[in-house]
Amino acid sequence: MKIKENIAISESGFVFDSNTGDSYHLNTTAQIIMKFMKEDKDEDEIQELIMEEYDVDTDTLNLAYYDFLTMLTQFKLSENE
Repeated sequence: MKIKENIAISESGFVFDSNTGDSYHLNTTAQIIMKFMKEDKDEDEIQELIMEEYDVDTDTLNLAYYDFLTMLTQFKLSENE
């Protein structure tokens, strides 16, 4: 999954969709995930980096990670590949 080119993400976690004018605020983990996605890291790389950063088991990470990806799709912030 890839973040659309028109999506701007600030260092403070503010997300702006220039096509719709919608804005969102991300928590710290979501900021990290979107940063890695903008850097074109694949899902395995992102999950590995998150597990290195946080004390989280694989099942919990997978549930939260895929919930977040679903939200990105619902808010039309991602490009489906």
